[in-house]
Amino acid sequence: MTLRTATLLALVPLAASCSPPADQHGGGFPPPVVSVVTVEPKDVPVTYEYVAQTAGFREVEVRARVTGILLRRNYREGDTVKKGESLFTIDPAPFQTALARAEGDLAVSEAKLAQAKREVARLRPVLEAKAVSQKEMDDAASAEQVADAEVKSARARVNEARLNLDWTRVEAPIAGTTSRAAVSEGSLVSGPNVLLTSVTQTDPMYVIFGVPDREHIALRRDVEAGRLKVPADGRLKATLKLADGSTYPREGVVNFRDVRVNTQTGTSESRAEFPNPGGTLRAGEFSRILLHGAIRPAAIVLPQRAVMESPKGKYVYIVTADGKSEIRPLEVGDWTGDGWVINGGLKPGERVVVDGTAKLSLMPPGVPVKLADDAAAAAGKGPADKGGPAKGAADKKASADQKSQAPAAKK
Repeated sequence: MTLRTATLLALVPLAASCSPPADQHGGGFPPPVVSVVTVEPKDVPVTYEYVAQTAGFREVEVRARVTGILLRRNYREGDTVKKGESLFTIDPAPFQTALARAEGDLAVSEAKLAQAKREVARLRPVLEAKAVSQKEMDDAASAEQVADAEVKSARARVNEARLNLDWTRVEAPIAGTTSRAAVSEGSLVSGPNVLLTSVTQTDPMYVIFGVPDREHIALRRDVEAGRLKVPADGRLKATLKLADGSTYPREGVVNFRDVRVNTQTGTSESRAEFPNPGGTLRAGEFSRILLHGAIRPAAIVLPQRAVMESPKGKYVYIVTADGKSEIRPLEVGDWTGDGWVINGGLKPGERVVVDGTAKLSLMPPGVPVKLADDAAAAAGKGPADKGGPAKGAADKKASADQKSQAPAAKK
């Protein structure tokens, strides 16, 4: 046997004694440490958020009803006006003349009617005496009827002329805030074809938003399946986030949902009403509206980091009763807060892994795992300090020796 061969044979037992024993869990790795949450169904409030735009409670275009020269503007642009307050004055002179002419025509018609009535009254006793023919009596009665009709027509023309004269005073149709005047004094206003200004009622204020059709369908299905409860009257509460990110201090309520779907946007229009006594909200502002009041009863919510995704869908790792990992496919619903609403795949009391999923993804399902709380408790129960009880006894002995070696007290 050569020296080299003898040396190799001597090293084999030494190498065998130095190699660590194989781990019983396979792969030579200790059980991965994971953190879990226990599935506990609870009522979860639901919030929906959409892009919205404010609109006046009532927005009315102010137009003249008659044609004429705009004589005066009677309001200051941007001011708040009351209903019936004069905004513009159209030159009334032509309409005053038309009214006087109509009143004159009415007087003529009334005179003719009076004459016809006298004629009928004169012929009636003569007809009874057979002094006039029936034809003359009929002609007189017809003349009276014609005169009466002419009087009614003349009165209608007087009323029309009086209305036109009144309409030269263009009034505010509602109380609200005015916009700028679209026509200057001295311009010819061609009746309703010309917009003079507009008045907007801003208290309360409407907020218009669109709900995507797919979300509307999902919401309806959740309600029908009992996964979502809405207020009995169907009116959700609403809060408003303004363009600068601040929250409007007053709460609104949804009071309208359109049954039609906009073919261009794929949304159905909805509307909320907000009180606006201080005029903070202005018509046309873009904002975000949040709807509250809906609740998911007995819902299961998992943190985002616990839910994994694969080509087949979303899934989680759970820890079984015997301490092993298991992959569980999920039916995921809406997003709420910082977690997913789970519609199916889990049962109350099951333990879902939230931390440590990266380690489990590298291992096959069914490997034993160790919970983080158990691992921390095990770490806290480490071996006692070297010479624990023995060290205490030695300390006591040393103390006794020190006392015995101390010099005796002087008598």
